Amino acid sequence: MKHPIQVVVATPQHSGLAGSLSYESEQPLSPGTLVRVPLGSRQVLGVVWDGADGEPVQAAYTVKSIHAVVADIAPLNGPWRQLVQFTARYYQRSLGEVALAALPPQLRDLDAVQIARRLKRGGASTQAADWGTPPGYALHPQQEQALALFNAQPGPHLLFGVTGSGKTEVYLQAVQQLLARQPQAQALVMVPEINLTPQLLARFEQRFGAQALVSLHSGMTQPQRLKSWLAAHSGSARIVLGTRMAVFASLPQLRLIVVDEEHDPSYKQQEGARYSARDLAIYRARLEGAKVLLGSATPSLETWHACERGRYTRLDMAWRAGTPASALPTPVPAPVSTPDSTPDSSQPPADAALGQQAPNRAAPPLAPTFPRLRLVDMTQQPRRAVAAPPLVHALSERIARGEQSLILLNRRGYAPVLACAACDWKSECPQCSAYRVFHKSDRSLRCHHCGLAQAVPRACPDCGNMDISTLGRGTEQIEEQLGQLLQAARRPDGAPPRILRMDADTTRPKGALGQQLAQVHNGAVDVLVGTQMIAKGHDFRNITLVAALDADAALFSSDFRAPERLFALLLQAAGRGGRDPAQSARAEMWLQTRYPRHPLFAALRTQDFARFARDQLRERELAALPPFSHQALLRAEARSQDQAQAFLRAAADAAQTLADYAPVSLYEPVPLAVQRVAGVERAQLLVESSSRAALQRFLPPWQRQLHGLRDKSVLRWAIDVDPLAI
Repeated sequence: MKHPIQVVVATPQHSGLAGSLSYESEQPLSPGTLVRVPLGSRQVLGVVWDGADGEPVQAAYTVKSIHAVVADIAPLNGPWRQLVQFTARYYQRSLGEVALAALPPQLRDLDAVQIARRLKRGGASTQAADWGTPPGYALHPQQEQALALFNAQPGPHLLFGVTGSGKTEVYLQAVQQLLARQPQAQALVMVPEINLTPQLLARFEQRFGAQALVSLHSGMTQPQRLKSWLAAHSGSARIVLGTRMAVFASLPQLRLIVVDEEHDPSYKQQEGARYSARDLAIYRARLEGAKVLLGSATPSLETWHACERGRYTRLDMAWRAGTPASALPTPVPAPVSTPDSTPDSSQPPADAALGQQAPNRAAPPLAPTFPRLRLVDMTQQPRRAVAAPPLVHALSERIARGEQSLILLNRRGYAPVLACAACDWKSECPQCSAYRVFHKSDRSLRCHHCGLAQAVPRACPDCGNMDISTLGRGTEQIEEQLGQLLQAARRPDGAPPRILRMDADTTRPKGALGQQLAQVHNGAVDVLVGTQMIAKGHDFRNITLVAALDADAALFSSDFRAPERLFALLLQAAGRGGRDPAQSARAEMWLQTRYPRHPLFAALRTQDFARFARDQLRERELAALPPFSHQALLRAEARSQDQAQAFLRAAADAAQTLADYAPVSLYEPVPLAVQRVAGVERAQLLVESSSRAALQRFLPPWQRQLHGLRDKSVLRWAIDVDPLAI
């Protein structure tokens, strides 16, 4: 007897095969079973589906039989399939595209014998272990209070703790307590970037043992990813530690999700299905009956607003972990809230509209051991100074005392532009509407958008002038010039200072990141220069001075999220200083700016995130920006800007015929900030609505209209729901 089944395969949304396909099987198969099926002339991997939630079922004229069943791998469970179904529907992608992208790529290529061999070789022991907390891990009182509230209340929870308050230990204890209660349970711990994974992995391995956990991120080889996925899917891995892709890991016993640095934009996928891993983590926790813990010293304003409205429970840790218990204020218990609760109706109307906290949940006072902010007015310093003389003196003092300093400049390379003063030539990229960056280390001009690299010309290509100069500064130049400015400084042993640069260029070779971090931790580095990759997540114990150079550019960005990102970056960078309680009293954050009276710096001086968030939310509410509205972008790429915008205008005209058009607003198409990349012109159209439900009703029929436009001049187009870059 032939059994009809529905299978999803990796087909794009525009193919017309976006739902499940009909096949026949010799035996009944459970939903979630992995199978190999014919698709055209190929054999492809698919997932048996149940066709729920009205997904279209595509039936061929002749129903084909499946080729093989991947019998050694247990079916993917119902909550996992629901997560994939929701992701495809919400982010406007095909079901099979999301489902197959969530699986290890090697599953598509290996046969049954190879998969069985890997299952036999790679499984960790499933025997229950003693998950009791080992000695030597005493909690700070505020950590104990945060854990108690986390265990007592349903959540979702936001762990709002200043840098150095011990959020990682709270994560470890939350996982420890879960496994002690339920030895077979699983936990998912997510981090925003790969470079944060090794050190966090080391801490979890030290606590739980290497056999208990696996990591999942794009920096792994394909066999490594498959091995980790199989360990998680079989339940032998109790803990999965990974980046945004890990939100789709198959975890049949998932009971806890931790999202560290939840504010980080790296959690938003920018290609393919443009999903937010943080938001999906919250949705998945609801599906799985698991708890979710978001952690940050600078939460996203969307998450902060959800706490203000009572949808999330906020757990405050306002003091660094080394603060004596006697210095802590008497804790005030937070009220129990549920994910669907609304603000107290007794609040004043203005407060309710802005979503402010009730008085007994006011943001706690700042720990006095946090680094002191020193603003340096660069209009009063020598012209073209890389580092103000007072900052150079402060760096020399730290070197002489054997302490470390961190210099933050969020721009790699030697200089962002090469220019000719005689004819105004600049190092523009011939393929992009951007400049090629000068890298002195290999004497190249490199485009950071399309990757085009060329040797630096000996003379101006336009006029032949031999005197070509640099404009602006990157980390290479800062490293070089600090070496000159600090050449008279001496370490306690009389040796000259050692300066290390950490950015995407220096950490590219395999193993380079770990080696450089080891040098910082063992004291072999006096001054660490780098981009934002050194400003978050690292526990540098001997840094007492942090300096941020050239942060003013983000103050006047066209992106409404730029102030939020700048404040988060600077506060996170400041948190790298004074993490050793013995040195915290003299830790400082130096910030060079030409606008020392800017309100953002006033909030940063007191590290008052609550005040900053309140002001930003008030501005966003007045402007009807997220989280007070909901957005989607239609992006188009073509050979010319006119063609891209013509497609977007046609899309806007087509939308006016839809029944659900009224609750949404479509703006005029505009070029992207970098409008040309690799010779392709890019434009976008913003769709906005005050109702998320109305926006979601509008997008599916509009997308079907877009497929019908069939404009051959457009190379690609995509819808980005809840975009982070406008």
